[in-house]
Amino acid sequence: MDVFKVVKRRPIVFPLAMVAAVAMVLMSEAAYWRSVRTLNEINATGSARTHIQGLRQGILAAQTAQRSYLLTERRDYLVNYHQSLQDIQAALTALQQRYQPNPAHTRVLGQLHSVTDALLLQLATTIQQHDGGQRIVLEDSDDVQVQAIRALSTELLDAEDIKASASQNDIYQTLLLSRIGVALLSAISLLALIMYLRQSFALERQQQELQRIGQTERDRLEIEVRQRTAQLTELTHHLQTAREDERSRLARNLHDDLGALLTSAKLDAARIRSRLVAAGSAPEALDLLAHLVATLNSGIALGRRIIEDLRPSALGTLGLVATLEILVGEYAEHSGLQVHSVLEPVSLDENAELMVYRLVQEALTNISKHAKAHQVWVNLGLRDRLVEVSVRDDGAGFNTQVQPTSAYGLVGMRFRVEAEGGTLTVVSAPHQGTRIQVRIPQLAQSDNNL
Repeated sequence: MDVFKVVKRRPIVFPLAMVAAVAMVLMSEAAYWRSVRTLNEINATGSARTHIQGLRQGILAAQTAQRSYLLTERRDYLVNYHQSLQDIQAALTALQQRYQPNPAHTRVLGQLHSVTDALLLQLATTIQQHDGGQRIVLEDSDDVQVQAIRALSTELLDAEDIKASASQNDIYQTLLLSRIGVALLSAISLLALIMYLRQSFALERQQQELQRIGQTERDRLEIEVRQRTAQLTELTHHLQTAREDERSRLARNLHDDLGALLTSAKLDAARIRSRLVAAGSAPEALDLLAHLVATLNSGIALGRRIIEDLRPSALGTLGLVATLEILVGEYAEHSGLQVHSVLEPVSLDENAELMVYRLVQEALTNISKHAKAHQVWVNLGLRDRLVEVSVRDDGAGFNTQVQPTSAYGLVGMRFRVEAEGGTLTVVSAPHQGTRIQVRIPQLAQSDNNL
């Protein structure tokens, strides 16, 4: 709005600025393209002069090589002779392309071509006569042709000099016109700038104030986002800790209470069975009692599986590697998939080991539910002084660029890993499987010794 106010107060500012800008652009473009054409012409002129000089040098080199061969009969001079012929032909071809649009230069080039061909024919004939065994007397009969070639090439060089001089004058004129135009347009632009600046200082100060306010607000939002992210990470860690504590408490209760009740019931059933057998009771009662004992055994086994799912006892007694081997083995048995595992001993604290176990457990569960995989790879080891855990499958995969509607599992994994100071990476693509990789710091050596 302030810009429109300035334009309304100074209605001549905007037209002057537009005229100056358009004129500057048009003049600059005109000077640029004119200079480009002139420079291209200068380059072409230089190239033509180079080819003309190369033609002269090629003819001289061909004569020298021919006479050297006739005097010494060394074959290496013939190599130089044929190379000179190729250079002469290349120069004539380039000059023909250069002078094709100009009839006058084409006529001179045609004469030069004819004289050159005649001289080259004479040189070739002399070599053939020498190779045929004829006695050759070296004469200066080809000097007339060389003089003609020099005169024709000099005429072409003079024409190129005239073109180069004209192109140089054209560049000077273009630069002069460009200087005059730039000076005039600069004066107009300076006048418009002075008229505009008188009203733009207030607008600039207002913009700076708005930028300062915006930067302050962005800084505040960034601090708030970092605080909220840290709070979410801490909350996730607290919830997971509380969840694991509740699982541990429930597992202990199941083990102590339910396990004791089922074991006591099994012992009572065994004592009743022994008394029924001693009393010679009916076989039907013994069968029912045997079925009851089997049911109790199934209940005890179910209770053990539930307790292990709630809190793996092997993690505290056997360690992370053995616990993962048990988990992977049971998963392969139940799912029917081919599971490849490479598990190396690592140093992690208790919470980190439990996090790794839960992550592998949840990843395997997701593979069973969604991946439609045939093979699974589970790896644990030390990479670059960091503990690396990865679970990969050859299943359906998904597009990581599209946020899935049910991505809370991965979000939960990420927060749990970040709470332990690690990073989680998910690599996947449609029909190319999925790879979940976690890297967390290993337990310090001093802590491990404690």
